[in-house]
Amino acid sequence: MYTVYGIANCNTVKKALDWLKANQVAYQFHDYKKKSITVPKLQAWSQQVGYELLINKKGTTWKQLPLEVQQAIQNEETAIGLMMEKNSVIKRPLIEHNEQIVALGFDETRYQQVLLQQP
Repeated sequence: MYTVYGIANCNTVKKALDWLKANQVAYQFHDYKKKSITVPKLQAWSQQVGYELLINKKGTTWKQLPLEVQQAIQNEETAIGLMMEKNSVIKRPLIEHNEQIVALGFDETRYQQVLLQQP
């Protein structure tokens, strides 16, 4: 089973969940806003894809940060601190299978390649 991490009212997450349902992919949903996220989970993700990819720099939350806050994100520690403080800045959806990231963001081609191939 897949775990989809995101925020329920995010349009990109909604698209991903609709796609998963339409393609009958079993998943459970973890809402950052309701269930939060842990530092160890963010560290594990960062080790897999790098902290830079975990931060959604195209999103409103990032764009509303003061420039000095944006510029202060120089390493995993500062990035995780920001993601813990403002979990809306985490790129979403993030989809995990067996503790491994299989997809980050919504990309229908990637979903078809990865999510429809695994048991």
